[in-house]
Amino acid sequence: MSKTALITGAGRGIGAGIAIKLASEGWNVAICDLKPMEDGKAQCAELEKQYGIKADYFRCDISKTEERQKLVDDVISVFGSLEALINNAGVAPKVRADLLEMSEESYDFVTGINLRGSFFLTQLVCRHFAERKCGTVVNIGSCSATVVSTNRGEYCISKAGVAMCTKLFAARMAEFGVSVYEIRPGVIMTEMTSVVKDKYDKLIAEGLTLQPRWGYPEDIAKTVAMMLRGDIGYSTGQVIDVDGGMNIQRL
Repeated sequence: MSKTALITGAGRGIGAGIAIKLASEGWNVAICDLKPMEDGKAQCAELEKQYGIKADYFRCDISKTEERQKLVDDVISVFGSLEALINNAGVAPKVRADLLEMSEESYDFVTGINLRGSFFLTQLVCRHFAERKCGTVVNIGSCSATVVSTNRGEYCISKAGVAMCTKLFAARMAEFGVSVYEIRPGVIMTEMTSVVKDKYDKLIAEGLTLQPRWGYPEDIAKTVAMMLRGDIGYSTGQVIDVDGGMNIQRL
């Protein structure tokens, strides 16, 4: 019986890369995003055609309570089961503002999706996993959980919260045989980072990362696949940095 993975924010970027990789390894994929329904259905049709798996699109704003519950119910109804949750949905501030100028609206917008939405979606899915006594959760965090950016403090706070969520759910779900992991991407080439491409091109050229290149969605997707295969099954709660060695302190 094929297994199903629910991937939030999978309409593009890292999430889309994860969907492709998991589909290539035989996973059915439930793609959650906010892009138009016809675009999401077309994405799923292409995955089904190329990899022979089942894919379906669920338009959902995970910051909204009623939409989260409907998402979980609909995914289980359509696929018959759910074995993995990849919390990838995330947003950056609409305006990068200095910490002393950041608005409450921006804070609520970013943390409402990146942290609050992901936390309560995980809670719903983990109730299902607890009943089945199996499952895997992968949180897509960020190097910003530990690296300060004072012009996007709300994003850093949200990802630091995701890091604690990983530990909390790993501790709570271990008795049910559920593994919980976190991946912390570094500088990844996506639409979100395209607005600061010149900045990071320069920093990478100057030695920001040990491996002198941008990361790509495929780099994250390969790590997710490894976790879902059970390759590190005795490592629940662990964090893997996929950042080209950026976080290694150097003199």
